[in-house]
Amino acid sequence: MPKFNLNWMYMIIAIMLLGLYLTNDNNSGSKNVPYDQFQQYVEKGYVNKVVSYDDCSVEAFIKPQFVRNVFFGDSGKAGKNPMVTTEAPSRDSLASFLQKEKDDKKFDGSISYQKKQNYLVAILWQILPIAFFIGLWIFLSRRMSGGMGSGGSGIFSVGKSRAQLFEKGTSIKITFKDVAGLAEAKQEIEEIVEFLKEPQKYTDLGGKIPKGALLVGPPGTGKTLLAKAVAGEANVPFFSLAGSDFVEMFVGVGASRVRDLFRQAKEKAPCIVFIDEIDAVGRARAKAAAMGGNDERENTLNQLLTEMDGFGSNSGVIILAATNRVDVLDKALLRAGRFDRQIHVDLPDLNERKEVFGVHLRPIKIDNSVDVDLLARQTPGFSGADIANVCNEAALIAARHGKKFVGKQDFLDAVDRIIGGLEKKSKITTEEERRSIALHEAGHATISWLLQYANPLIKVTIVPRGRALGAAWYLPEERQITTKEQMLDEMCATLGGRAAEDLFIGKVSTGAMNDLERVTKQAYGMIAYLGMSEKLPNLCYYNNEEYSFNRPYSEKTAELIDEEVKFMISEQYARAKKILFENKEGHNQLAQQLIDKEVIFAEDVEHIFGKRPWTSRSEEIISSAKTSENSSSGKEEANASADNDTPEVESTQAEEAKKENKTVQTPEKSESKE
Repeated sequence: MPKFNLNWMYMIIAIMLLGLYLTNDNNSGSKNVPYDQFQQYVEKGYVNKVVSYDDCSVEAFIKPQFVRNVFFGDSGKAGKNPMVTTEAPSRDSLASFLQKEKDDKKFDGSISYQKKQNYLVAILWQILPIAFFIGLWIFLSRRMSGGMGSGGSGIFSVGKSRAQLFEKGTSIKITFKDVAGLAEAKQEIEEIVEFLKEPQKYTDLGGKIPKGALLVGPPGTGKTLLAKAVAGEANVPFFSLAGSDFVEMFVGVGASRVRDLFRQAKEKAPCIVFIDEIDAVGRARAKAAAMGGNDERENTLNQLLTEMDGFGSNSGVIILAATNRVDVLDKALLRAGRFDRQIHVDLPDLNERKEVFGVHLRPIKIDNSVDVDLLARQTPGFSGADIANVCNEAALIAARHGKKFVGKQDFLDAVDRIIGGLEKKSKITTEEERRSIALHEAGHATISWLLQYANPLIKVTIVPRGRALGAAWYLPEERQITTKEQMLDEMCATLGGRAAEDLFIGKVSTGAMNDLERVTKQAYGMIAYLGMSEKLPNLCYYNNEEYSFNRPYSEKTAELIDEEVKFMISEQYARAKKILFENKEGHNQLAQQLIDKEVIFAEDVEHIFGKRPWTSRSEEIISSAKTSENSSSGKEEANASADNDTPEVESTQAEEAKKENKTVQTPEKSESKE
């Protein structure tokens, strides 16, 4: 059956009113007669009133007592104002005839002469305004329904849920086989799906199904993909919507949509409800109204809390949600009984990256030169979305060069493109700038090669990429924890560019802005959060309260933190200058090679300084990377985390975030690990 629509009811009422209007002309019945018969009615005194029109048509109204004499058997249809119509030869003849009958005392009624009216125009004149307002109402209701509600009932569906329902056998073909890596997360999600398929297996032991599971992780790690896999695997109804679907400009709409969503879910139980980006509605409620509280959003959250675990029962309804900002969610939403499980979807490690590459390489035509192991090693810190972008970018690069297959070099160029930006060889730089950039990048390369815990170097280039005038590629180890010595070595290597400029040119430039920003953040994180200070040992001043305007330490402690940061950075800067001064010949050779070749690799640095004596694992990875470089005819390859330096602003915020994820050495990353 078609859905009931209030617009149809209005149209039916309008048509009925129009029909009544057309069929009832002031309760009058009419009869058309010849002119001579009309004259007989006048002579017999039946006529009470005569109306003559300019087209010679005549209307004669009959006296009530003579209705039966005129209409005979149809007298019941005559109405209250019966009349006969006829056609007069002319107005003059009609006027003379009526005047004669008046003189003979046979006609005592009234005579009026009128202009003939166009009834069609009159009807349209009365109907068109009504039709206009009805059409305007329908138009506005459709616009309102398209902007705020779903379905054909217009503004009356504003408070209805906007969740998309996927029934059994829908078009979603994604399964758990299409989700590479994430073994632990898949295991917990698969258990929920299995419970819906075979609940008896768990209930026999007294177990209860979790009411909710929250997927937590950085952007691009596959949270929504896991939810799609659940929709493809589960043989139960699946509701999907975003957290922003509850947000509306009208008061009370969000709470109404929550109620309607759970009403539909209970009717379809057992079922799964997936709310993507739940932080849009689940943000922590303000403790005071003056602290930025949002009554409408909080009312929506209160309704969601009640529906998930309130006085009523929601048996058979499982809530899945995803967010990358779990720290801002309300504590009441995270408690057991609402979201019983928090499933962490982290960035993939080496083996998981191999699996992810395997999934995204399926539709791409690749040749035998593509080494998945090498690609996985050279993309530390990449999320699943980043790897998908690498594969797509490699295919575009191969197509741009007219190739029939995508090769290893295309993938390595794609990683370069994503990390460092588009290569800009046409960017004009003076010889003095080229020498300054070469000394700067050589400073990074020299210190990172000579320090034990610095990231192994892959290649250095002074070819501009994106907004950077030079870059150094490293291959950081994927550590779970980082020691103070490792972080100090990284800090010293980061300051190597500025130290080289100061030592060998005698002037400093804006090229170290990005280096200084990273070093400063790292130093503050080590001292204020990680307790790695001599004067402030084992203290953490990290405060995650959203509406806290007070620092968790005094002004005296703040001054002490500033002093410790200055001392730590100054100490590592002096250490960098000392290392460069002791190895100035090798550094100058490295800088000259950069000026001549524009790109140098780890083997060139090894030829100058000798082989690094540390970390056999890093040597193995670099060795494999060097093998790939030798087979690429001197082109740029072997990519990992980039250290971009430019005289202006060295890299965009997105590039900086990617570098921080790769090195796992920034204070923010260390803090989250702790």
